[in-house]
Formats: sequence, structure tokens, C-alpha cells
Amino acid sequence: MKQNDKILCMCDQRQKRDTRILNKAINEFRQNYQKPETVREYDLFDPQRLQKDTAARVADSDPRCTISSLQKFMGEDLNSKNRWRFQQEQTREWLLQQKKEKQNALADKKYADELYKQQRLELDEKAMNLQRADEETRRAICITTTEFNQALVKRLEKQQEEEANERDILSQLQGDLLTENPQQAVSSFGPNCIITDRWKGMSQAQLKEIQDIQLQQVLEKQRLDEEERQKNAEWERKRIQEARAELLYDRHQQRQNRDLRRALDNFNVQLSQEQKNKQAYMNEEVYTNFPSGQYYSQFNTLAR
Repeated sequence: MKQNDKILCMCDQRQKRDTRILNKAINEFRQNYQKPETVREYDLFDPQRLQKDTAARVADSDPRCTISSLQKFMGEDLNSKNRWRFQQEQTREWLLQQKKEKQNALADKKYADELYKQQRLELDEKAMNLQRADEETRRAICITTTEFNQALVKRLEKQQEEEANERDILSQLQGDLLTENPQQAVSSFGPNCIITDRWKGMSQAQLKEIQDIQLQQVLEKQRLDEEERQKNAEWERKRIQEARAELLYDRHQQRQNRDLRRALDNFNVQLSQEQKNKQAYMNEEVYTNFPSGQYYSQFNTLAR
């Protein structure tokens, strides 16, 4: 979660920096290429228009001299060629300016698209790195669990081997050779036949010892059964705990992936909304003074 927060903070800072750079470029463009003097209608709103205006009468070619002034008549306009040439030059300048503004807008849009594409690639790469690290962590957990199980199996096998050795030693100590078992006197011709030179009879102590051994064997068998049952219960408990831990880990990983995808979707939606707002601003505020056909049709129709 800390790493995801760090990534989101870095993306937010980068987005703010890019927005600041873009706003700075827009302001510089306005200061350099959108001055009040470059507006086509600036002559109508010029505060020094009256100071720049000429006198009431300059010459007979003055366009302010109407028919009622008897200063200029039809066909006596000597400045028509210059005016027509100036209008063509002015129209050409306007077209070049509009072309340049359109090229600048396309360049800004291309730069924004490239920036968005680069940010999307960086986010995808970070998501892949996080997924790769998660897979490596799960693989390490599986390897550790396998090694622990193998060590536990080896320890159980060693314990069983030691118990078997102890039982073997006990069997040797309680064997016929060391205890002088009366069964040595039993003949090979049958259980009812004995070897007289080996028979020592059976005392009460021997009978009690036999009973004690039998009881001990019963208790040992019960103890082994209880240990086997406890071992099986312990294995079952460990298996359930590991399954539960793996289920909790999978759920946690799913929540992390879902949160990461939600964060990426929110970031993409925010970036798309900013692009739409910018495009709407360009369409509603910047590209609002397109001349229509009526504007061009009014030239060279009157004296002025």
C-alpha cells in the first residue's frame, strides 16, 4: 500500500508539473501572438483612434467624403488599386495567421497525446513490476513451506528410527538369552514336551512379570496409537492453517489488484476529462472568431 501511495503521489506531481508547463506555454503564446493590436477589429476599439484619425478633409479621395459633400463622384476613386492590393495582403496575413494558430493547436494536442501515452506506459510498467514482485513472493513462500515440510518429515523419520532402535534394545534385554526364558526348555517335538535339563519351572514372579509385560505392551500400543492420532491431528491442523493462510493471501492480492485497477481507471477518467475541458476551452474561447462567407463578400462592394 505504501508503494502504491508513492506511485500515485509521483503521478499526481508529474501531472501537476505538466499542467503548469502547459499553462505557462499558453500564457506565453497569448502574450506573444494574441496581443490586442493583432486583433482584426482593433481599429474599432483602439483607445487612440481619435488621435490617429485624420482631419475632416484631406483630399478628394477621402472615403469620408460622401455624395452630399460633392467632394468625390463615381469613377473618380484614385486609390482603388492600392486599397484592393491592401485588402488582398491583409486577407493573406489573416489566412497565414489562422494557419499558424491551427498548426500550434495541432502541435499542442499532439504533445498532450504523447504525454498521456507516456504516462500510461509508465503506469502499465509499474503495474507489471508489482505483479512480478508478488509472484516472486508467492514462489518464495511455497519454497519455504516445502522445505519446512521436508524437514518435518525427516525429523519424524529419525524419531521413528530412534524409537525402533530403543524397542530393539529393549527386546534384546528382555530376550531369552539374557533373561533365561523358561521357554528354552520347550522341546521341538511340541509345546507339551520339555527338555528336562533346561526346565526351571515357573514361579509367581515370572507369571507376574509376564502379566506386567503384557500390560506394558498394551499401554505401549495405546501410547503409540495416541501419538499417531495426535500426529495426524497436528498434520490436519497445519494443513487447514496453510489453506486458510493461502486463501487470505489470495483475497488480499485480489483487493490490491482491484484497488490498483480502480486507481488507474480514476486517473484515466480524470485525464480524459481534462483533455475534454481543454478541447472545449479551445473551441469555445480560442477558435471563436472564424470569419464567415458574409464577411468576405462585403469587400469591394462599396466606396469604402
